[in-house]
Amino acid sequence: MGSLRNPVGPLPSSIYWRRRVVAFALIALIAVLVAWAVTSGGGGSGKGSSAPTGSRSPAATITAGPAPSGSHITGRPGGRDTAPSDGGTASDGGTGSDAGTGTDAGTGDGTSAGTDAGASSGTSAGASAGDTGGSSAGNSAGSSSSGGGAGAGTGATGDQVPAGSTLPNCSPGTVSLSLTSAMNSYPPGETPVFRLRATNSGNVTCKVDFGPRSAVFTITKTPDSSHVWASDDCPAGTSPYLLQVPAHGTTTYTLHWNGKTSSPKCAAPKGAQAAPGNYLAQATLPGYGTKNVPFVLSQD
Repeated sequence: MGSLRNPVGPLPSSIYWRRRVVAFALIALIAVLVAWAVTSGGGGSGKGSSAPTGSRSPAATITAGPAPSGSHITGRPGGRDTAPSDGGTASDGGTGSDAGTGTDAGTGDGTSAGTDAGASSGTSAGASAGDTGGSSAGNSAGSSSSGGGAGAGTGATGDQVPAGSTLPNCSPGTVSLSLTSAMNSYPPGETPVFRLRATNSGNVTCKVDFGPRSAVFTITKTPDSSHVWASDDCPAGTSPYLLQVPAHGTTTYTLHWNGKTSSPKCAAPKGAQAAPGNYLAQATLPGYGTKNVPFVLSQD
């Protein structure tokens, strides 16, 4: 302790005291700096503990909407495996367009409206995909080869192929035709429907032209065989209408006759309602001959 009060050494004591003052001052300065660093950067309760300037506040809580009261899906699931609800009429061409109905996109509350709309569009898409060979092909045929100037419509099942298709033309040796009527007797107001079916017994898929320049449908009254209507009397178009006939398969071309009369080259008389009686429907294709089927327009 004496050495602390009275420095011992070869130098004057005043030098040793000055050295002690400087050392104590440096120690005090370091202590002050450490204390300042701790209080300014630490996690205390003062201003130093506040969040940095650029920090974000927590996001507000999102309140969920009301739960839907009804079912989310109002229609059957759609898709290519969905069978059309009216497959029979789809094969008649054009009449199967109601396959997309039965959906309810407009029902339900605001919460389920989007889901319902999605289910509706899916159901419609599925029905349309399943009916491609029926209603779509039928509509195309009706617009391109409706004949007689009497509003007759045509339709087909099977796949339509473009005019430039590389499929070979069917030959009568491997493909046979048959004509049938949807009903033997049609009451007033009922549209007569006729189906021309091509059956391929060969091993190669081919195509047949059912357009108005190739396939000609004729309606005559029996027993006098008087002309009533023909698809080439006043055709709306002359473009080919090609359908592929799969190997060992069939393709059906369907004709809807609205019961109106026509005359060759769009001449008069035409557009009159055919009278009740016995009739004969005929279909003629080059190389295949003529196919016939009788039917009746009844009075009641």
